Amino acid sequence: MPKGIFLLYGVADPQTLDVTESFGKTFHLPFISHDQPPLSFSPPSNFSIFMTPSQHKALIDVMSYYDWNKAIYIYDSEQGLQRFQQIYSELHKRRKHDYIKIEGIRLKDSCDSYSLLRHIDSNYHDFRKNFVLDFSSNAVLIHVLHQIKNVGMHRTGYHYLITETRISEIDLKEFKYGGVNFTGFRLVNPNDASTKNFQKNWSKLGHVNWPGSNYPIKLEAWITLDAVSVIISALGRLMKTSPSLFKQTFKKNAALGDAKCRFEQVQPWSLGLEVIKSIKQVQLNGYTGPISFDELGQRINFRYEVLEMTFNSHVKQIGSWNDSHGLLLNESETKSITLITSNHTKVIVSSILSAPYLMIKMQRGDAPPNSGNEIYEGFCKELADKIAEIVGFKYILKLVSDNKYGTVTENGSWNGMVGELEREVADLAIAPLTISSIRERTIDFSKPFMTLGISVMIRKPEKQKPGVLSFTDPLHYRIWLCVVLAYLGVSFVLFAVNSFSSRNLHGINCELVKEESHAEESNDFNLANSLWFSLSAFMQQGCTLSPRSVSGRVAGSSWWFFTLILISTYTANLAAFLTIERMLTPIQSASDLPKQNQISYGTLDGGSTKDFFRMSKVEAFEAMWKFMEANKHVYVKSTDEGVERVKSSKGKYAFLLESTMNEYYNQKKPCDTMKVGPDLDSKGYGVATRVGHYLKEPVGLAVLQLRESGELTKLHKKWWFDKGECSADGDKKC
Repeated sequence: MPKGIFLLYGVADPQTLDVTESFGKTFHLPFISHDQPPLSFSPPSNFSIFMTPSQHKALIDVMSYYDWNKAIYIYDSEQGLQRFQQIYSELHKRRKHDYIKIEGIRLKDSCDSYSLLRHIDSNYHDFRKNFVLDFSSNAVLIHVLHQIKNVGMHRTGYHYLITETRISEIDLKEFKYGGVNFTGFRLVNPNDASTKNFQKNWSKLGHVNWPGSNYPIKLEAWITLDAVSVIISALGRLMKTSPSLFKQTFKKNAALGDAKCRFEQVQPWSLGLEVIKSIKQVQLNGYTGPISFDELGQRINFRYEVLEMTFNSHVKQIGSWNDSHGLLLNESETKSITLITSNHTKVIVSSILSAPYLMIKMQRGDAPPNSGNEIYEGFCKELADKIAEIVGFKYILKLVSDNKYGTVTENGSWNGMVGELEREVADLAIAPLTISSIRERTIDFSKPFMTLGISVMIRKPEKQKPGVLSFTDPLHYRIWLCVVLAYLGVSFVLFAVNSFSSRNLHGINCELVKEESHAEESNDFNLANSLWFSLSAFMQQGCTLSPRSVSGRVAGSSWWFFTLILISTYTANLAAFLTIERMLTPIQSASDLPKQNQISYGTLDGGSTKDFFRMSKVEAFEAMWKFMEANKHVYVKSTDEGVERVKSSKGKYAFLLESTMNEYYNQKKPCDTMKVGPDLDSKGYGVATRVGHYLKEPVGLAVLQLRESGELTKLHKKWWFDKGECSADGDKKC
């Protein structure tokens, strides 16, 4: 101290900070620390200055902004533990407003990070997995990030908040397409003129004589430069305002000559209070932003830039945080990223009432009335919940104002949900909205969450009751005609063959002979007897009359074999006809519709189904389009209206709609509709966003994740078949 030391500058970790503060209190020697202020449970020293701004409040505000309700804090040093304690303490104060369950885990050895990360991931079962990474060096952070990729924790649903300003000092290109989110802070603005100028001059020095000049300047160096500026400014102020104060200061061994360091006689430096007071009064713009201090020596009025990297993007600034106003987002950079918290704008999701995709939830008993999104239920409601959970946002579900899906109007604008996205009334559209090329020119779609096609719905025909001639149903009338002709033909052949044969017919006449018992046997095989023989063989009864000639026996045997096969086939078909009641549909497929004039047919008045027929070049579909355009009354305004029209038309109206809707309504009582024929085309429903909207990629990845995990199949089964009211054969369930 007698050597002329005015103050101390250095790094003080939690183990040595108490020593330096005690030293400052005892000898009134100012200490400027490079680090952030600690979480102190004892009165802080008046002689300590902290150059790095505190960050724990910024971390909490970012976590709250992204609506984190759970997070894991991974650290590897005492400084990291200290920041975790600060965050935990601050969350306890805010517990009424920001409830975040945070768990701290210490990484004792970075080489063991793989097993630690694997253990954490296997026990963290939430869709959204949030982590705070607080490491002592960039090398440790880079190693842990490499292990994060090896474990597979770099996909959609994972969000990492990096402490200090390390996100701006590392390369995250390898995570660009994984779907993971990274958020962090930056204290030094690289676009500031003075910063750019200093960096430029530094790089010109040459790395041979000035090692490190070929690399960007680290944060520690920028803070040191600002600390030197603070010291120069403070001492310069003292020399200007009180020139006599340092009258003997620069004399050899006189700077702290009045300070006594012996234990038996401790005396503080008389100028220490003036120096520390002058430092706390410093106000200047440094490389790390505005610099000023409070009474505790901590930075105030500082500013952190908030950086983020999402899917298919680079690290970019999305806003800033300062201790006066908290988190401020730059909307032009984030494309209205102000969503994901109850304190910010929520995502507006447009949809349309269409069972089973979206319906008004029925009120049950004495339960309190539903409000908000909970007044709805259905496939799309649950899909929206799952997507919001994976991506991490809150949303408001609103019904489309004109109750339309989206078509181009006469003035060239879009109506329906497509129009609301185009006009930025809504952010997303989650509904049975068909992906089509014309819509893709205006809005963006995710991958299909459901595949389908256009199908035909008709009223289920009444079951046929057996009539007097129902026994003829197993065989076509043409077959019966052929059987009769074969019967007559065989009978005539037998008559002719036996008439011209050299041998007479032998046998007992089938007719009752009222003659003497000793009468001779009749040899008469006339035409009537031939018919009787053929009929007896057909009925598989037989008679005593039989042909004796070889040719006659060949003809008779052939007839017997024919009748055996025919009767066996008839018996089998008759059993099926008696046990299964048939329904005769007036048409077999959509191609039968333009060939008849008894059944009219139509689609929704507006939508992809109508566009399909309008743009189709298939002859049958072109004919159907011309018919519908010539008879405008066949169009309906809603799917429910179309289904009711099918039910009330007594089989005179067919409704063309998506196969999924067809299947759904066929499962509803009174179970009197059915699908006929194959689908006319193949297409898909997708989640729609505005062109270039920042949610496009995260939502698309969420849909893929739900499809791969089988969640979409479960939802389809739940809302189509588990809640169905008809059995497989179309009868009502008991």
